[in-house]
Amino acid sequence: MRSQQSGFLLIEGLIAILIFSFGILALVALQAVVVKEVGEAKFRMEATQFANQLIGQMWADDKLTLSINYASPDGSRYTQWKDEVVAANSLPGAATKPPTVVFNGSNQVTVSIFWKQPGADVAHEYVVITQLQ
Repeated sequence: MRSQQSGFLLIEGLIAILIFSFGILALVALQAVVVKEVGEAKFRMEATQFANQLIGQMWADDKLTLSINYASPDGSRYTQWKDEVVAANSLPGAATKPPTVVFNGSNQVTVSIFWKQPGADVAHEYVVITQLQ
């Protein structure tokens, strides 16, 4: 009877170690995904802050001259804000694809901010559309 069961405990131990190893590998993979997503969230938060900063300036400014001062690519205040976004260096790739500000006829403004996360193939975009009254 003993000869049929010899080594069974060893096989059980090896299987347990194998299952435990797969669990550890899954945790390491999960950690890598979490780190990537935290980086993405940071860039989205930075883009949100930049867009809200510009919209706040627009709310405080003269509504009759908004499209002259803030429209991309030549508005004077747009140019200052764009330079701040690029100089902050918190959004990778913002210098190669600068943000855009587009007005329609009724003071509706669309602010688009772009970035490309290091190692990513696709550029990301944050868009805010607001009506300035």
